[in-house]
Amino acid sequence: MFGSTTPKRLRDVIREIRSARTAADERAVVNRECATIRDTFKDEDNVYRCRNVAKLLYIHMLGFPAHFGQLECLKLIASPKFTDKRIGYLGANLLLDERQDIHLLVTNSLKNDLSHQTQYIVSLALSTLGNICSTEMSRDLAGEVEKLLKSSNSYVKKKAALCAVRIIKKVPDLMEMFIPACRPLLNEKNHGVLLTAVCLITEMCVLSSDTLTHFRKLVPQLVRLLKNLIMAGYSPEHDVSGVSDPFLQVKILRLLRILGKNDEDASENMNDILAQVATNTETAKNVGNSILYETVLTIMDIKSESGLRVLAVNILGRFLLNNDKNIRYVALNTLLKVVSADYNAVQRHRTTIVDCLKDPDVSIRRRAMELSFALINSNNVRGMMKELLCFLDKCDPEFKGDCCSNIVTAAEKYSPNRRWYIDTVMKVLTTAGNNVRDDVVSTYIQLIQQSGSLQTYTVQQLFKVLQEDISQQPLSQVAAWSIGEYGDLLVSGVCEEDEPLQVTEGEVLDLLGKLIASNISLLVTKQYALTAIVKLSTRFTQSLSRIEQLIKANGQSMFTDLQQRSIEYVSLFNTHAEMRSGVLEKMPIMEKQSTEPNGLTNGEASQDEIINAIVEPSTPPALKSQNETQNILDLLWGTSPGGVGQPAAPVSDGGGALLDLLGGMDLSSAGPSPLMAQSNAMDNLLLPAQPQPDLLGGVEVIGQTTNLTNGSPNAEIPGLTAFEKNGIKVLFTFDKKNGQPAVVTVNVQVINSMPMPVSDFVFQAAVPKSFQIQLLPPSGNSLPPNASGTITQVIQVNNPQKAPLRMRLRMTYTLNGSAVTEQGEVNTFPPNLWQ
Repeated sequence: MFGSTTPKRLRDVIREIRSARTAADERAVVNRECATIRDTFKDEDNVYRCRNVAKLLYIHMLGFPAHFGQLECLKLIASPKFTDKRIGYLGANLLLDERQDIHLLVTNSLKNDLSHQTQYIVSLALSTLGNICSTEMSRDLAGEVEKLLKSSNSYVKKKAALCAVRIIKKVPDLMEMFIPACRPLLNEKNHGVLLTAVCLITEMCVLSSDTLTHFRKLVPQLVRLLKNLIMAGYSPEHDVSGVSDPFLQVKILRLLRILGKNDEDASENMNDILAQVATNTETAKNVGNSILYETVLTIMDIKSESGLRVLAVNILGRFLLNNDKNIRYVALNTLLKVVSADYNAVQRHRTTIVDCLKDPDVSIRRRAMELSFALINSNNVRGMMKELLCFLDKCDPEFKGDCCSNIVTAAEKYSPNRRWYIDTVMKVLTTAGNNVRDDVVSTYIQLIQQSGSLQTYTVQQLFKVLQEDISQQPLSQVAAWSIGEYGDLLVSGVCEEDEPLQVTEGEVLDLLGKLIASNISLLVTKQYALTAIVKLSTRFTQSLSRIEQLIKANGQSMFTDLQQRSIEYVSLFNTHAEMRSGVLEKMPIMEKQSTEPNGLTNGEASQDEIINAIVEPSTPPALKSQNETQNILDLLWGTSPGGVGQPAAPVSDGGGALLDLLGGMDLSSAGPSPLMAQSNAMDNLLLPAQPQPDLLGGVEVIGQTTNLTNGSPNAEIPGLTAFEKNGIKVLFTFDKKNGQPAVVTVNVQVINSMPMPVSDFVFQAAVPKSFQIQLLPPSGNSLPPNASGTITQVIQVNNPQKAPLRMRLRMTYTLNGSAVTEQGEVNTFPPNLWQ
């Protein structure tokens, strides 16, 4: 009778659960056993409570609900038996957490057990407190933990130090209570106490800058401790693969890195020991590599000597030769972070880094690619481009987009000559195929426009490549644009750079017609080709009727865009034939960036804009809706400032008037009425562009990006750092015009200190409605890595009321293929700007 009421043992329950053949059988066994355990708990069975809680914890580990055993765990903790306390505290660790109010009921039991005479019971209480303590428990029991830090028992002391780490994470205000007890802990002989003491000090230094300053006095003591570990003989208790306590060494190195950062005295004290660790540590095993890796991070973070930094980079170079791919990845990742700190030292390992581009591991190849781009300079650009083009040919498709954009950016910056630059970008287009991004297409078109003497060579090369393969859409788009723009050069049969290509007008039109008819051509590619055909009507002399037929053939295209283009282009042969030569004349050289009429963005033209720029007039500023301006203001200010002015009346110049960001500027006299501007839009294309009026003081804006102020920035007005985050730094310097005290010129300089290049950079600014602002075109939209180049831009601000200046900033850019947006506010302008 008695045997039938005895609960099953834990091992029997485990065996029964494991013998279940299906998940349903397992659930049935668990539910049956949970019902039995519930009944036993209701009967207040104290004899088998420990056994039942142990079974319940196993069931909890399998993922089944076991919350009904929480109170039974508290009863076991209150038991005087060690065996009961052990299971009770284990259950508390698993079933309780700070989100449940019931965990507060264990506070009194913890307080009693922290004062127990048995070290194992004290350690159970400390371990549980370190796992589940909340803010309230931390405040209630911090005093007991602080007392245990001063205990003579090393076993208890190390547990108390770890518990203190959890407490100060929960309640940083309690940090001061533990500071006096930390220094004596570093004098202990027990390595467990030393390890936990270093963890506690590290956590304090991370949480408080004042505590960090206080503990910098411990640097000599930590250096001696690390030196003793290095020089110590064999100790079986602490030896791991021939290294004395690598865990303690790593923790000490990490603490030294925190203490030495931005402190020359502390860094000076640890230079020698870091050199010893770097030269004496065995690298045959991963244990030694982990210590060396931590040493490298410490050397690069503190103000170390240049020779020590070279040593650290050489260690990473040795890591690149390791057979373990994890170590190679860590080395590449770290080199990518330190390349800006010691560029020349990393450059010496360029060959090894380039070899990693052939590694079978995809993550290593990605890091090697990023680091390779960071190492390109004018001296090695030819060799590096050769390697990177080989990598581009064989790399995975997900790499090709980033690789193409970075190759083009690097070639633009470091190209030895224009011919090499053109050939390199063409090689990128032919190698990467349809993985090329749109920014490469627009960049190459601009490059061809700016290469007057090489335009014949380029268009002939593109024609030959397009004859061989029309499946690569980016290449087809560039080729179609070039043929349309420079078709006369293509059929001229003259080329100084290469052997002339003998091409007839019919062959050119056949190729463009084939491009439009192809089923694999994208719509945008067809648009490029159709626009190229209509432009050839002013370049070719013998094929006018053929060109008109090709254009009319698309009037019934399944694509409505091609239909519309075809009908509009046909009108240039009939109704508006006298305008065709003017409308289709060669495009002016496109600037790398252009300022939009609202004065906010400086992005590049999209593909549609490149196609349409020849035949479609730009929309007059007056036709821009007020909502468009308002949306931009909402974006920059959160809520739009009151009193935003109406969009300005149009200007008849080609660039369009800059609008006042926040209203109040009357430009009605700058051009004709909106209706007139609309009716004469096509005529305006034939007129020369007029200088754009300076909204703030009579300086012509069009074509100017630099030297917009008289002289250098005023020496009396100090500059300021307007924005600094994630490696992007924006600097402001100021100048005031003579005779215009209300106008301030802000010279903007943008620097990229990251090891990766930044592209498509757009800088925007807005001011309150009492001011008037004008953004002039920037010097570029690409920021090279490692602070090796800048973007400059000029802002003019009119402050008629001489009020304190405030400015909201917004920056968007592309980093490693991802779009990034940053915002900030500047309200620390020098007072003498408006006084």
